Amino acid sequence: MTAESGESPATGGPGPTQDVPPSTGDRREVADAPTRLFVDHRELLFSVVYNMLGSVADTEDVLQETWLSWSGKNGRTPLKEIGNPRAYLVRIAVNHALARRAAIASRRETYVGPWLPEPLVTDATAGLAPDTADHTVRSDTVSMALLVVLETLTPLERAVFVLHEVFGYPHTEIAGMLDRTPASVRQLAHRARAHVHARRPRYRAHPRVRREATERFVAAALGGDIHALMEILAPDVTVWIDGGGVRQAAGLRPVHGREKAARMLAGYATRRAGDLDVHYRRVNGDDAAVLFTGDSPYAVMVMDLTPDGDQVSGVYVVTNPAKLTHVRADEDPAQ
Repeated sequence: MTAESGESPATGGPGPTQDVPPSTGDRREVADAPTRLFVDHRELLFSVVYNMLGSVADTEDVLQETWLSWSGKNGRTPLKEIGNPRAYLVRIAVNHALARRAAIASRRETYVGPWLPEPLVTDATAGLAPDTADHTVRSDTVSMALLVVLETLTPLERAVFVLHEVFGYPHTEIAGMLDRTPASVRQLAHRARAHVHARRPRYRAHPRVRREATERFVAAALGGDIHALMEILAPDVTVWIDGGGVRQAAGLRPVHGREKAARMLAGYATRRAGDLDVHYRRVNGDDAAVLFTGDSPYAVMVMDLTPDGDQVSGVYVVTNPAKLTHVRADEDPAQ
């Protein structure tokens, strides 16, 4: 993937105020060069920071801090003296994100049950986010499964992995952003890559295969069909349910193994399936199912497949309402 920003609206952050620049959609109204540069790169900054933190709310806060640092810098230093504004902005954002990791780690210590990244939901057909006033989703976020693996890295390893593997920044440029030597950055990159590849096979199932597997799994799970679940779930499947202590059905630990997972999913469906509408969307770039009760989002379900694409090796279910605030119902739920 590339670190170049696209032409879609900016991701994250509030609308224009005295302290906050307008979104990319308001670019024509931006008069001064520093503000315009920030707006032009805001989408990129969101993607980098989100992949480092896995939280939309924290990412928006970091963007606010980045803007304040950037606008303060330009009040003291002429823009022409900043040779590469994009690299400079990314450096500010990355370092603010690294500083925020400590606060996030503290919150995790009291979090109830498994923690999953906040899902970024996009329209399954158009590939664009539903119309929301505060953010739009880019396509260069990594998958939910990979974000879970990235949580096991150190903050510096994760920053290096995201910048190099996802956005293609060279080690020498990353070294300047992190105030590290190129040799130390290469070492961080090597450790991070080895750690990730040991836990995450390097494959990508065909989109059609992913969509078919997703629909088969959802039909079996919401239908309470244990036999069908036993066929589609891999023997060593793991199910994570992130309810944040709010949803009673969310387990306090991941469920490992096909039989336990099938029984748990089928039992859950028996209690709730009749109340739920299924909307197929893309979540962090993968086909997924979003469950609604009326117009309110109830859960986001993302499936990870085995290398051959025939079975589900991981199920990630986010039911914590605080992580579903940006999810909106579309007009054509699947029946």
